[in-house]
Amino acid sequence: MHLMELPREVLLGEDLKDKVSQVAKRLKLGENVLILYGPKTKEIAGKDVETHLKNFFHVKNLLIKEASMKNVQKALETIRNENMDWVLGVGGGSIIDVAKLTSFKADVPFISFPTTASHDGIASANASIRDLEAKTSIKARPPVAVIADVNIIKTAPYRYLAAGVGDMISNLTAVKDWELAHRIRGEYFSEYAASLSLMSAKMVIKNADIIRLSNEESVRKVIKALISSGVAMSIAGSSRPASGAEHLFSHALDAIAPKPALHGEQCGVGTIIMAYLHGLNWKKIRETLKRVGAPINAYELEIDPEFIIEALTIAHTIRPERYTILGKDGLTKEAAEKAAKITGVI
Repeated sequence: MHLMELPREVLLGEDLKDKVSQVAKRLKLGENVLILYGPKTKEIAGKDVETHLKNFFHVKNLLIKEASMKNVQKALETIRNENMDWVLGVGGGSIIDVAKLTSFKADVPFISFPTTASHDGIASANASIRDLEAKTSIKARPPVAVIADVNIIKTAPYRYLAAGVGDMISNLTAVKDWELAHRIRGEYFSEYAASLSLMSAKMVIKNADIIRLSNEESVRKVIKALISSGVAMSIAGSSRPASGAEHLFSHALDAIAPKPALHGEQCGVGTIIMAYLHGLNWKKIRETLKRVGAPINAYELEIDPEFIIEALTIAHTIRPERYTILGKDGLTKEAAEKAAKITGVI
């Protein structure tokens, strides 16, 4: 049996802070809601959304400063003690991930209200929690609805939008890795999920110049791609369509670099290298990232080249069960250095 869980509603538009109540009522989510936001996202949107919801629902809030199991536990206790029916996450990746894992563990639905467009976690079933045993994201459940307010997302620093492009472009090498695992290991492969994932990547490449303008249309292009990518993962039943060796490289950097860059930024740079290893047109990928103003090398990531090399050599150990172009033995230091130098990453 193959279970596909997808968001039931996706709202993309302007001035949507007062639309959460309508969505929750349509989906019959219940009267009691726990809203999660961060210190910044509370001011950007959380407070206004909460004020509006109080006219229709019994609302409790929690201020979340990081994606940690401590915060997940705190949210879980609130849900159980206050009999919360659903969760609303207003914020960037960290807030959405805490809301996602909390709702999964409590077995209640959650609505995703992103304030940035930096990665496809806004609509996917996967959550990244820092102090969890897993070094990578873990499977939870996708949101029942995604409400993406273009005006709010547009106010975030442009760097986040460019990072979203990096996360999308990584689908090109992720699908290649998935095809490789299918051929070599006989792993399940969904042609439909792969096609949807690749379409998301191709759309951001096609619209790179529009995205660079950093206006409403730019946000719409990236958000649509991120949501499609999240849906592709739900169809596949895993993160395979959007997470391959380039994501393992990013997770390795998170583990060893003193100051990691944004997830999408690291994945974008990782995609350049993995595209080279796959024999893809890595120059076109690098050019697209450059056009949207995303990092294309260690210097722009503000990460020392030695950590880039080390991350490339240990990336295959992050998820040993996930077969990629790195193989089961990974890259030697010499091979890693050669690939990084040829692609201009170091």
